[in-house]
Amino acid sequence: MEFLSLLVAASMPVLQLLLIGFLGAFLAYKFSTVFSDNVRRNMNKIVFAVFSPALVFASLAKAVTLAQLISWWYMPVNIGITFLIGGILGWIAVKILRPARHLEGLIIANCSAGNLGNLMLMIVPAVCDQPGNPFGDQNTCRARGLSYVSTSMALGGFYIWTHTYSLLKKDGAIYAQLISEGSVKKTAKQYSSASLEDESAHSREIREAINDPESQLPPSLKSPDMYPDGTIIQPLLGVTKMHTGEHIWKMVIGTFHEIAEELVEPPTIAALAGFAVGAVPWLKSLIIGSRAPLRVIQDSLETLGNGTLPCTTLILGGNLTRGIGRSAVKPSAIVAIALVRYIALPASGIFVMKAASYAGFLPEDPLFSYVLLTQFTLPPAVAIGVMAQLFGVGQEESSVIFLWMYLLSAFALTAWSTVFLYLLS
Repeated sequence: MEFLSLLVAASMPVLQLLLIGFLGAFLAYKFSTVFSDNVRRNMNKIVFAVFSPALVFASLAKAVTLAQLISWWYMPVNIGITFLIGGILGWIAVKILRPARHLEGLIIANCSAGNLGNLMLMIVPAVCDQPGNPFGDQNTCRARGLSYVSTSMALGGFYIWTHTYSLLKKDGAIYAQLISEGSVKKTAKQYSSASLEDESAHSREIREAINDPESQLPPSLKSPDMYPDGTIIQPLLGVTKMHTGEHIWKMVIGTFHEIAEELVEPPTIAALAGFAVGAVPWLKSLIIGSRAPLRVIQDSLETLGNGTLPCTTLILGGNLTRGIGRSAVKPSAIVAIALVRYIALPASGIFVMKAASYAGFLPEDPLFSYVLLTQFTLPPAVAIGVMAQLFGVGQEESSVIFLWMYLLSAFALTAWSTVFLYLLS
């Protein structure tokens, strides 16, 4: 494939996202009453509770079958490896750069969670359409590629709404604690330019966090027990000593409790339901297909799911108007995320795929390998912005990171796609 053709194929989906994001920024900047802070918060709640679950369920139920889950078993493992390597590198970056405490999870999330959805849905078919591609006939290539990408998007959504969601949730808890410790003035100043309605809504949120900040915190961040007069209860020294087994047991219970909380969130429930419908043939025949008696359910969910990407990108663009000039994320953090996502992860992906191929984990299809390699090269997931808005932490920072990462992604995707196609030819 020619480099210019590959550049166009990789750039088109990125340009679409940037155009929608700039539209959101324009609406928030010039017409603040149309796309104000409060409007974006409410829209984000709808994306989280309705659009994202609909997209996840519709994708999984349609794309996944029991036979595919068995034959493509390495795909969820590969996605997990991208999250693992990116998360480790992000954690190292956080320890070196030492950003604000409430932004640590955001940086790790941007390093680990890639956009496994719309970008690949446009890139892979575009690669198949190019003459001289190493994946065979155009129509066959597109059909196989869309199956791989749909499964990748569905599986990626499960990782994003469990692992990445937990990172941003912890950031939100830490931010609530920081507000209760005296950062309220800074927060109020930050929102001083917002409309009166938005200020009132935000002030109510701040007051709730101050009045009961510990309700949003994990046990490790809560303050010690106190008497009503403020005196701290200090138990006897002998009583504070806890057996090692009891301490481990409490940690295990706490971990399972956090996992259970994440599993009852709407996107996660939708992912589990989608897996069940896709893997059970008689359930799938009821909902999926042109002759399915309940196909209207799938059609309705697909229609709702199609609103996820434009709404999320508009929100990120709107938040960008507040982020420029006021973002707390340092340029060094943006550089670190770019190095992880566009250099370290793709390079490590080549070694991971070589090892998997040598061990016989991959099917005999170079397009499958190309899709797995591309999973290491993608910009951060757009859903990170949804979670930042949901927990009210790092919204401006997330938008600034989104802008820079997607500006760089066209060139990074093109360069690495050229390398991958050369290796698979």
